[in-house]
Amino acid sequence: MAMDVVDFEIKGSEMQFVEVELDPGEAAIGEAGSMMFMDAGIDMDSVFGDGSKNQGGFFGKLLGAGKRLITGESLFTTVYTNAGQGKKRVAFAAPYPGKILPMDLRQLGGMLLCQKDAFLCAARGVSLGIAFQQKLSVGFFGGEGFIMQKLEGDGLAFVHAGGTVVKRELQPGQTLLVDTGCVVAYTPNVNFEIQYVGKIKTALFGGEGLFFAKLTGPGTVWLQSLPFSRLASRVFAAAPQMGGSREEGSVLGGFGAGGLLGGVLGGDDE
Repeated sequence: MAMDVVDFEIKGSEMQFVEVELDPGEAAIGEAGSMMFMDAGIDMDSVFGDGSKNQGGFFGKLLGAGKRLITGESLFTTVYTNAGQGKKRVAFAAPYPGKILPMDLRQLGGMLLCQKDAFLCAARGVSLGIAFQQKLSVGFFGGEGFIMQKLEGDGLAFVHAGGTVVKRELQPGQTLLVDTGCVVAYTPNVNFEIQYVGKIKTALFGGEGLFFAKLTGPGTVWLQSLPFSRLASRVFAAAPQMGGSREEGSVLGGFGAGGLLGGVLGGDDE
């Protein structure tokens, strides 16, 4: 099936969004909840699965939807079709601070493997699947990096990465060790392995995870400095616990409103 060839423009710096320009009859697919705005004349349609036309009937659509469910995404994808006259634009926003990366699958050999929450939107015809890494037992403990999204086709796809993004070209046999959550995407010829850190005290007291990703070239990898899981854990750690308050930057914050220092300063000398 021929892919829709779309024009695009990425706007913003830290909280980016991408505007996709559609000719009459062209369409784009996006994750549910990622649409920011669109021109009048664009039809929205929620479809079962990944929105590609090569799913082949009900069971094909069911399989596609099941793959999306495994990766933690919605069972449905939204298709935005230009049903009017002239060019129309639809915009998709990044879910948290970072960068939107345009990926031309034609130049990447027709396939890209990316983190399960990285996909943002794509031209119609791009197929979304899954890729498992290594053993199931590793998946239970390895967290991020075990189940990856597989983007296939020869059109444009847009993935989102958190924080700052770095692109590395790995030579044959060159190896890079990465925190599993920091891997955004890589080309299929890169060998991806999940390895155990090796020392339990390093994992427990060093603040790092039990597993890391071992990427071996040749191929291209994209890395992110701020995985969403890391951002979420920091937000949770800083949030008030049990209904109390937490005053950042205040010497009183370390003791609590009812703590020793709070009682002394409040005149409670009992």
